Amino acid sequence: MKPTVRRLARDALVRIEGGAYSHLALPAMLRESHLSARDRAQVTDLVYRTLRGQRRLDDLIGRASTRRIARMDPPVRAALRLGAHQLLSGVPPHAAVGETVSAAPARAQGFVNGVLRALTRLGPPWPEPESEAVALSYPDWLADRLRADLGPERATAVMVAGNEPGALTLRPNPGRTEVDALEAALREAGAEVERGRLVPSALVVRGGGDPARLLPVADGRATPQDQGSQAVVAYLDPQPGDRVLDIAAAPGGKATGIAERVGREGRVLALDRNAGRLGLVGRASSRLGLDTVDLLVADGRHLPVDGAAFDRVLLDAPCSGMGVLARRAESRWRLEPDSISELAGLQRDLLLEAARAVRPGGVLVYSVCTLTAEETRAVVDATVARRPDLVPMAPPAPPWEPSGSGALLLPQAAGTDGMYVAGLRRAAG
Repeated sequence: MKPTVRRLARDALVRIEGGAYSHLALPAMLRESHLSARDRAQVTDLVYRTLRGQRRLDDLIGRASTRRIARMDPPVRAALRLGAHQLLSGVPPHAAVGETVSAAPARAQGFVNGVLRALTRLGPPWPEPESEAVALSYPDWLADRLRADLGPERATAVMVAGNEPGALTLRPNPGRTEVDALEAALREAGAEVERGRLVPSALVVRGGGDPARLLPVADGRATPQDQGSQAVVAYLDPQPGDRVLDIAAAPGGKATGIAERVGREGRVLALDRNAGRLGLVGRASSRLGLDTVDLLVADGRHLPVDGAAFDRVLLDAPCSGMGVLARRAESRWRLEPDSISELAGLQRDLLLEAARAVRPGGVLVYSVCTLTAEETRAVVDATVARRPDLVPMAPPAPPWEPSGSGALLLPQAAGTDGMYVAGLRRAAG
């Protein structure tokens, strides 16, 4: 049976709830579906908006159903969330209910029909949620953590930004194209393109479809990479001929960006403990025509390198990912409060070990795509306290905001992922 838009969206939600990652599972399902480009775009929008709005949708469904949503079968739960999302988005009730019911499991179509029709009698206007966390669809603990670390106004803006679709941003490969030529080619292919607000050479693309199918990506003229991540490499400022170590390098966006800057006289050692993910770095390097990236499977807490051998070291550490909630829509439902302290401990260990690899006079940059104080400035402060030969560098310019020895990039500041970065220069003596 050829999948419909809503049936495929339902199946994707079930798969993601079962543990799959949306950014991997959904594109694969779409490529296998044979749906039109327009229908694939509609599926993508439905899935991501439903994932982001899950708590608000569940609150509304709970008001219309006599059965607790947690006790429903996953396909039924997914269908109801899709229907509730469409009603909340202003889709006419007859269309939202009828098309969702047809995508529900046959045995549960009567139940789904009854709940959605009961839901249509609640609004609009829809019942007011009991808290901001419900209204913006975040776990209470995550909303509280953001407020404690950022203040209420900035935290609210971060959560609002996390509910907006993440833009596709491309990093041109200077070895194979110029920015103007790539922009013209994308426009000729029918995409809307604008220059980055944070990184002027970045191209923000709308209407381009699946990034993997974009010709400039497939032929190595460009790499999909958010401006926040591109800005981290710009702050590292690798120079032609530099020897650079990238710790926790997979999937390779920053490692290949560094390689494009160091040129044929430089080298990049991309290190990751996961051999499978490290293979992504190798494939990205091959696609871009970069032969100066070496791969090494190793634990960043125990670097198998001799002495202070690198001009620059980048540690883009594993983190809670609170800066990329728009892009990783399901992550807000998978994060656990206790994981923050565990990750901060790992980050401190990694940063101390990374410092060992920097030559005197060299640069160490720490970055994470999260916003908690414990994973950002506290990690850097603890490292500097133990390594007085590491001198904090000036933070990047606005829209980055100074934070401890580094700087925060909030997602609402320039329409990017949220990031933290800190630069440390090792004393020459």
